[in-house]
Amino acid sequence: MYHSMTHDPQARPSPHAPLSGLFRGVAIGLVLLFISIGVGLSVYDAYYEEKIYPNVVIDGINFGGKTREEVKSYWQNQNIPFAKAVFEFKFEGEIATISGSALDLGYDATLSATQAYETGRSGNWLRDFTTKFLRGTIHLTPYFRWKSGLVEETLTQAAGRIDVPVQEALFKFDNGKVTTFRASKNGRAVQKEEALARFESAVKALPHAPQMHVVINIPVYTIQPTATTEKVNSFGIKELIGRGYSEFTGSIPGRIHNVALAASRLNGILIPPGETFSFVDAIGDISAATGYQSAYIIKEGRTVLGDGGGVCQVSTTLFRSALAAGLPIVERHAHAYRVHYYEEAGYKAGIDATVFSPTVDLKIKNDTPAHILIQTKTDTKNLTLTFELYGTHDGRSSEILNHIVYGESSPPPPLYQDDPTLAPGVIRQVDWAAWGAKASFTYRVTRGNEVLQNTTFNSNYRPWQAVYLRGVAAQ
Repeated sequence: MYHSMTHDPQARPSPHAPLSGLFRGVAIGLVLLFISIGVGLSVYDAYYEEKIYPNVVIDGINFGGKTREEVKSYWQNQNIPFAKAVFEFKFEGEIATISGSALDLGYDATLSATQAYETGRSGNWLRDFTTKFLRGTIHLTPYFRWKSGLVEETLTQAAGRIDVPVQEALFKFDNGKVTTFRASKNGRAVQKEEALARFESAVKALPHAPQMHVVINIPVYTIQPTATTEKVNSFGIKELIGRGYSEFTGSIPGRIHNVALAASRLNGILIPPGETFSFVDAIGDISAATGYQSAYIIKEGRTVLGDGGGVCQVSTTLFRSALAAGLPIVERHAHAYRVHYYEEAGYKAGIDATVFSPTVDLKIKNDTPAHILIQTKTDTKNLTLTFELYGTHDGRSSEILNHIVYGESSPPPPLYQDDPTLAPGVIRQVDWAAWGAKASFTYRVTRGNEVLQNTTFNSNYRPWQAVYLRGVAAQ
């Protein structure tokens, strides 16, 4: 008999049943893995909740497991030596200093502690996981800081003392005399950016080579004038070739007036090349009619009031400038006795020149290739006189050699002279005792191997007594 068989789908197992079970097992395994990882991460983060993760290194030092306060404390201790450092900005005689403590110099301890702690704590799960477990060592650089504004302020103040504005030349010639003159001069200015760079370089080297005293040379650049002295005149005058100086502290008002007046009469005079300058001719008449006042002069062995007292201060200072310039001295006369004004400012006796019109003169020859311009500066407050000679250097140099003062003799007793212009009983000293002496020096001028001048100047000063004016009743 034939029996039909019916199909029962429940009667035999599905071929997909084993695969479904596998997936289920894997899923469960993954869930358990993630749970384990999550638990592990939670335990890890809980352990490092207030600590730096172990792979964080600052300047080669591993701070893993340290707290923020420990990191901060470490860098604060590193900063202790820096507070004692001193930085000295220097240019020639100018010095400006800043201390490390004033600069708050050192590592930013708070910043380093914060950066170390925040590493791996950005809030982005994937980024933090990568940072903590996949990137390996995290290298951080400590921030070394200082008050840059204080450095800039210090350099600005120093620049105010160092900077020199450029001086453009001025030259105005009128009626045979230079009425306006100003020599060109280079200016200079502090290179602040370079100075700051030098400071920064020195500061950055401190952690590796600690120093308590750091000297930083301030860089300065030169500013050239547009209008030079040579360009603004047609006389070949380029530069300063000689300078003379004297002091006249203690002079009475009339003498001060006469010094300033006589010096002004010579200011702006041009000496052409090849010509001989005469002081007596250039100064002209010395009298009340030409503006001079009475001042004490020596006349016939007595100290008396006379017109033009103090003019020899001017001739002496001009003589000194001519010596400095290496010019031939055609005529020069020493004073009859030592005058204390001419031995001020470190000068020895013997570098003076007296004049008395018309027979006693000071004559100087211009043997340079260009005109020589005389410039005078009288400081009536500090009582100083300066002569400057401008021309063209031709390679010569001058020396004063073997300057000696010898054969000194003591002064005579003081002399008292009656003066009806003073109240009775008033005594005023108008001259000071001076020892007699002889003085000698050799004036030598050379240019290369050539000797231009080799002259000996001799002076013979007789002793001089102190002189007092004594007030008497008018007759």
